[in-house]
Amino acid sequence: MISELLKRYLRGSLVTQIIVGLGLGILLAWLAPAVAIKTAILGTFFIGGLKAVAPILVFALITAAISRHQTDSEAFIKPIIMLYILGTLAASFTAVVASFLFPTELALATGDLTQTPPANLIEVLKTLMMKAVVNPVDAVAQSNYIGILTWAILLGIALRGRAESTIQFLGDCSDAIAQVVSWVIKLAPIGIFGIVASVTASTGFSELANYGRLLLVLVGSMAFVAFVLNPLIVFWKIRSNPYPLVFTCLFESGITAFFTRSSAANIPVNMSLCRKLGLPRDTYSISIPLGATINMAGAAVTITVLSLAAVHTLHMQVSPMMALMLSVLAAVGACGSSGVPGGSLLLIPMACSLFQIDPDISTKVVAAGFIIGVIQDSCETGLNSSTDVLFTAAACIAEERKKKRGAISAK
Repeated sequence: MISELLKRYLRGSLVTQIIVGLGLGILLAWLAPAVAIKTAILGTFFIGGLKAVAPILVFALITAAISRHQTDSEAFIKPIIMLYILGTLAASFTAVVASFLFPTELALATGDLTQTPPANLIEVLKTLMMKAVVNPVDAVAQSNYIGILTWAILLGIALRGRAESTIQFLGDCSDAIAQVVSWVIKLAPIGIFGIVASVTASTGFSELANYGRLLLVLVGSMAFVAFVLNPLIVFWKIRSNPYPLVFTCLFESGITAFFTRSSAANIPVNMSLCRKLGLPRDTYSISIPLGATINMAGAAVTITVLSLAAVHTLHMQVSPMMALMLSVLAAVGACGSSGVPGGSLLLIPMACSLFQIDPDISTKVVAAGFIIGVIQDSCETGLNSSTDVLFTAAACIAEERKKKRGAISAK
């Protein structure tokens, strides 16, 4: 009986297995907190595996895809980038509206930050530029995805037109790495079991009660983007019911990203989902790593809501023009946030500088953000990562339909 149940479980979908792992993790944290805390190593092992293989996978896939790319290849990168930009800007504007509809004040916390936040947008852009020109080996070793993307694109362009055997070798290497990634992804239910059990047992959620209103504004804004705004954008693009695709991306990408709390670590999961959806490999092998770097709707929401919470706490008046400027600044700054837990929080002082808020106060806002990071960062990453697949799929569907209409018109 038990062996039969185990076989059914192993044959089931990854999402089902993750939900089982989630439930068992919560149950263990409730029944045996001391034991649950010790399961943290399972989550650390899983996330470490994803982070270890993701940089190599991105480098190999993008180099191979660009090296074999032809002018008539089915790669729809431009419309995907436009969707990324549109989605991030719209999310930032949504956060502005939500913050004014439900103004929130902070009980400013204190705490030490392990990183120094950038002071302004110029510093963010400078950091992005310097990351692009690092040594390629260092870029892979340090999971610097800006550097990885830069070198992979340049190397792929340089290899175009080379011997077919060279191109085939690159393709075989990327296939082999993708196979290793699929093995790592199979560990997701065990990893999430460890993450949920240890986090629930060690921290609980009592500390979050004091920040309930702020969390409602943050999570509510992200939920609006995920279930209303993004579907509208996808409907505009594909002209059909967007929700089957939206829910597929949220369940099969967003759930894993919610627990790993890293867009970079979720790249292999998104690659696997794109392959399952039958999307062109030449497209998603570029758009998914790119999305993990620049498609940051959730980060834009976080930066905007917490910056305006600081404004409301200080009882400052903000004009509509300043709010619009904040939307753009948060959207651009979000593209510079690192794909790791808490990356967007470090950009809050940059946004606060728009209102001339004292750096000491903005640093306390960042510290407050880390207190609610258990929920905020998980929701943010789930939105960011699932949207990478959503917009990639929407652009591919729209372009395929356009090609079919063109072929029918030509007849």
